[in-house]
Amino acid sequence: MKKIPSFTIDHTKLLRGIYVSRKDKVGDETITTFDIRMKEPNREPALHIGALHTIEHLAATYLRNDEEWKDRVVYWGPMGCLTGNYLLLRGDYEAEDIVELMTRTFRFVASYDGCIPGAAPADCGNWLLHDLPMARYEADKYLREVLECINFDNLHYPEKS
Repeated sequence: MKKIPSFTIDHTKLLRGIYVSRKDKVGDETITTFDIRMKEPNREPALHIGALHTIEHLAATYLRNDEEWKDRVVYWGPMGCLTGNYLLLRGDYEAEDIVELMTRTFRFVASYDGCIPGAAPADCGNWLLHDLPMARYEADKYLREVLECINFDNLHYPEKS
C-alpha cells in the first residue's frame, strides 16, 4: 500500500508547534487540517489520556463558541499517538493565521475551573476518563513554552522522510 502523507513527515525531527497537515478540496471549499503538536514525538512522554480527553472537551467547546471562528470549525480532536490534536477549519489557512486563536484556546483550557462540558454519561462515551488538573498543566506548558514564543521553525513541518 502507498504510504499516506502524514507518515512521510520525519517525526524524529518534529517539534512542538502548529503545522498545516493538509488541505483538502470539498466542492468549492478548502478544508485546512492543522497539527497542534503538544509533545515531541518519541522524545518526551505522550499526553496522559485523561488530560487529552479533557483538553478535547474544553478546546472543542471553546472553539465552537468563539464568535470569530465558530462557523469555520469543522473538528477538534486528539491524535492517536497522544502527542497533540487536529483542528480542521473551513477555509484556506496557514499556521500563522491561527496562532492567536490557539493562544486564546489554550489560555481558556489552562485557566478553566468548573465542570467539564459534556462529561456526563448521556453526553460522552467515556465520561469518567477526565483529568482537569493535568489538562490545565499541559495547556499551560504548551502556552508558555510554544505559543507565547512561537517561531518559524515550529510553524512548518521538517523535511519529509
